[in-house]
Amino acid sequence: MKAFVSSSYGPPSALELKHIDKPEPRDDEVLVRVRATSVQPYDWHLMRGEPYVARLMPGGLGLRKPGIPILGADLAGEVEAVGKAVTEFQPGDEVYAMSKRDGFGEYACVRESELAPKPRNLSFEEAAAVPMAANTALLAVRDDGRLKPGQKVLVNGASGGVGTFAVQLAKAFGGEVTGVCSHRNVDLVRSLGADEVVDYTKEDFTRQGRRYDLVIDNASSHGASAYRRVLKPGGVHVLVGGPGGRWLQPAGTMFAALAASLFLPHKVTRTDVVACKENKRNLITLTELIEAGEIHPVIDRQYAFEEIPAAVRYQEEGRSSGKVVVTVAKTT
Repeated sequence: MKAFVSSSYGPPSALELKHIDKPEPRDDEVLVRVRATSVQPYDWHLMRGEPYVARLMPGGLGLRKPGIPILGADLAGEVEAVGKAVTEFQPGDEVYAMSKRDGFGEYACVRESELAPKPRNLSFEEAAAVPMAANTALLAVRDDGRLKPGQKVLVNGASGGVGTFAVQLAKAFGGEVTGVCSHRNVDLVRSLGADEVVDYTKEDFTRQGRRYDLVIDNASSHGASAYRRVLKPGGVHVLVGGPGGRWLQPAGTMFAALAASLFLPHKVTRTDVVACKENKRNLITLTELIEAGEIHPVIDRQYAFEEIPAAVRYQEEGRSSGKVVVTVAKTT
């Protein structure tokens, strides 16, 4: 099979297209013929080995070379074969998963406990845009943010992969939603159901005198004192992401905010979708919402499999509206 392999840390050009052996599923695994994948910050952080401090922590980053040779955290495709202990899936089933790895290859082995049936009303490309971004948004809004119907929620970074899902999920759960984005994405965010949209190139949402029960923060664009002006006492500030950096960021910004929360009248918490053990169950919840028409993926650009380095390069620029997806293999 063909796969883009990350043998050393570096830019997108370091991803090498190679012919490697097709993987064999273990007893509890499913072999998936990958039809589509998506690209996100998780992938290029692993590709570059940044922030450097993460190389010292347990997880996907190795100290001197990538701990995950084939990137691609999301995938959608068809079941090719199943391990002998697998009972839920059979060859030919259409599935999707937040696999955390191997989406940049033609085949991937995924544990049955991480795999879910693909939403019937989505293409493979649309389904591949869902897992990590939508799972992150669901955790941020429902679990970490504990949004209740009627509460006011602000989504900072509302036009990105996580943000577009967060706006829709907050509306689906009964929130009154304000989205923050650049001028070119105002209409997009409004079309997703936001009750109000703030163009950050013209206004500072922390100085408008409005207060919210919940802030979903995909941008980490302000300091702790600014968020104190925005949140109601007892409100929740959920940290999701922020600008990257070589040494500490975005981890440094998040840890600083968590430390500052000891002196603030609101709660600060961090969403960690990679550590979540309920991603399959959450995918099933997302499928129900997608098939009911409550939420849908927003796709900015679509690339062919051979263009994965270009797709990563574009996503790394940080200007995509919604998701960047890749067709790995066309359906016949």
